[in-house]
Amino acid sequence: MNFHEYQAKELFARYGIPVPAGKTATTPDEAVAAAKSIGGDFWVVKAQIHAGGRGKAGGVKLAKTLDEVKQYASAMLGTRMATYQSAGVELPIDKVLVTQATDIAKELYLSLLVDRSTRSITFITSSEGGVDIEQVAAETPEKIQTLHVNYVQGLQPFQCRQVGFAMGLTAKQVGQLTKLMMGLYKLFNEKDLALVELNPLAILTNGDLAVLDGKVNSDDNATFRHADLAAMRDIRQEDETEVAASQHDLNYVTMDGNIGCMVNGAGLAMATMDVIQLEGGSPANFLDVGGGATKERVTEAFKLILSSDKVKAIFVNIFGGIVRCDMIAEGIIAAVKEVDVKVPVIVRLEGTNVEKGKELLKNSGLAITPADDINDGARKAVAAIAA
Repeated sequence: MNFHEYQAKELFARYGIPVPAGKTATTPDEAVAAAKSIGGDFWVVKAQIHAGGRGKAGGVKLAKTLDEVKQYASAMLGTRMATYQSAGVELPIDKVLVTQATDIAKELYLSLLVDRSTRSITFITSSEGGVDIEQVAAETPEKIQTLHVNYVQGLQPFQCRQVGFAMGLTAKQVGQLTKLMMGLYKLFNEKDLALVELNPLAILTNGDLAVLDGKVNSDDNATFRHADLAAMRDIRQEDETEVAASQHDLNYVTMDGNIGCMVNGAGLAMATMDVIQLEGGSPANFLDVGGGATKERVTEAFKLILSSDKVKAIFVNIFGGIVRCDMIAEGIIAAVKEVDVKVPVIVRLEGTNVEKGKELLKNSGLAITPADDINDGARKAVAAIAA
């Protein structure tokens, strides 16, 4: 699950991680009231969407007067914004965050993630932060450090000090960084997070460290343990079809193609999309219906796929291991009738009672075409669109 910047900063503050004072607003007048309560002479108005790159898209503005706070909030609220990180999708701006404007001496970068290759929680740090961190990684990778934390020993203060001095910090700043990293590591573990990114982690002109922007992702598999995090979910920032799929425990990801995919098993689903692409087609989605491909789940899957008017054919690729192929075929036939599917449906079944399943599909009287294997199914799906 993704979080807004203001939510990430709320989590940081709970764990003693320094963030500038800030308040959210849903109207221009609330933004002005927020600026007044924060105090100071300058404020930053920031659009709250689930995407980075907001500054380059006009979603971060420095206001020097209360009138400018109102002006910038008015221009953002109620609109939609796309950034280079949102894949062209325009996300709604329902809130803005008004924060203290800080004088920055230098921008640093720090992130924390699960590194599966080393089976460890890993810090990634750099003395060069800011909006162009990707350019730093590409052109001067030597400026980026990694710290793999031993899962038995946990993060040790001396490791944090090593990171700080390698970043060129003063002794005082190294002490602040150590406290920040220890708090971040505790937050990461206690809340079952998948990613934390501080960019920028700033050195202010007074020499102190502060987190000016933060990105947090949590592990969806652990959401049941964290009611407080689940309450922070903003489904307006998510794809509507993916939200509907999650309500039926279906794994769905929207894509740009025109061949709908219904598969059981994530690995087989990935292979199915690859083969469709290999045959000259383009998948419209990733959809894993899970091991129990029942009539109810298949019906909901068809509804999800057909919610997009781009879909011109559907390729169903299911291995009948837990459920027999004849039972899967009966479920597919019932679902096609119930949903009133109008586009061609190509079905590849494999597993227990596969021949019975194919026979049921063949004699259904519906526009269902059996396929012999994954390649045959992909070819028939591509051909169905071209016909």
